[in-house]
Amino acid sequence: MNKIYSTFLIILVFEIAGISQPTDRSKLDQYFQVLGKADKFMGSVAISKDRKLIYTTAVGFLDRVNKVVATENTIYRIGSISKTFTAVLILKSAEEGKLKLTETIETYFPTIKNGSKISISDLLYHRSGIHNFTDSPDYLTWNTLPKSEAEMISIIAKPESDFEPGSKSAYSNSNYVLLSYILVKIYNQPYEAILHSKIIKPLKLTNTRFGGKINAKNNEAYSYRFTTAWSLEPETDMSIPMGAGSIISTPTDIILFMEALFNNELISSASLEQMKTLKDRYGMGLFQFPFYESRGFGHTGGIDGFSSVFTYFPEAKVAYALTSNGSNFNTNNISIAVLSYAYNKPFEIPNFNTVALTSTDLDKYLGIYVSKQLPLQITVSKNNATLMAQATGQAAFSLEATEVDKFKFEAAGVVMEFNPAENQMTLKQGGGVFTFTRQ
Repeated sequence: MNKIYSTFLIILVFEIAGISQPTDRSKLDQYFQVLGKADKFMGSVAISKDRKLIYTTAVGFLDRVNKVVATENTIYRIGSISKTFTAVLILKSAEEGKLKLTETIETYFPTIKNGSKISISDLLYHRSGIHNFTDSPDYLTWNTLPKSEAEMISIIAKPESDFEPGSKSAYSNSNYVLLSYILVKIYNQPYEAILHSKIIKPLKLTNTRFGGKINAKNNEAYSYRFTTAWSLEPETDMSIPMGAGSIISTPTDIILFMEALFNNELISSASLEQMKTLKDRYGMGLFQFPFYESRGFGHTGGIDGFSSVFTYFPEAKVAYALTSNGSNFNTNNISIAVLSYAYNKPFEIPNFNTVALTSTDLDKYLGIYVSKQLPLQITVSKNNATLMAQATGQAAFSLEATEVDKFKFEAAGVVMEFNPAENQMTLKQGGGVFTFTRQ
């Protein structure tokens, strides 16, 4: 759901890996202690093997203002991981004969463009062509206000279709909001009641539910974003994302859910295979994630300042989940570290040493930079003694100096190396190297 920093989990693989029971958790404990001491990450992780929890921890605060420390049972908004729950509910309803995945949606939503061409399967696979409402320019002006079903359908139905249904895939939260309303119509119950009766209650997920106004007294985390300091994020009203992003949970509950799913305790093996089958990188509420020679299935999530990820590796029977209410660090690196622990692979403890620069020191880097390799410009400015960068159409972010002329934005894995004499800047991210020239 998050508009700005939603990314797929990418774990690069270089060699063959086996898995055995990890024996020493002290290094992973130290990893999270370093993150916590540097105030780089707030959140929780858990990982299991053969349905046995082998590691879980929590870092940071659920409420920074009142210094309420998070625990392993702290509850987070999990954003688009909700889509996996919704996909399971749709497939369960198909197994119950309530609907067919091949049926089109015009009878449910007469005002949706191309409704007679869009199947329920197209919604599940993001192949509907329905515009993603969270991409609308005015979205952040109304996302904190409650919306009725009629209001949301009107918002979703207003734009033209992005493409012909079934011709390709493009991620759209609108698809899963509509799937939520289909569930409401066929069961004649609120989405949260269906979720509770079909998944939460049978699996005894004590810390999972449809979200509402955040209440720290119930061990629910607020979310934060870091620019030059941590700031509290506004709360999206949960009537808006529905089954696309309304669920709150913990890593251990998410693990219980995915273990039940991949052991055919929620839907049949045939339905699970449908979920896992990819079309243009998308399954039904699932993506595929690589780790060494293994291939896992899961989903990422982002809403407000929250981020999350889960993945299940069927061959190794490893389940992993992360929930966060604020990060100034690349959480993909956290996923790699925790999975490396489970697979007995090496991983590095991060080093947050920085170089202190004055406001005057930063002047030589300021300006607008453009590249022939990327269709965007990056504006480099400063906020007192902090260097700031802002790419076209994105929020500004702060940079930390790691050495002279070299800066990083840890949360997105960005490194920027400046050559002021040549009016150039080199951007490194995700294995890519891009040269920018100052205008």
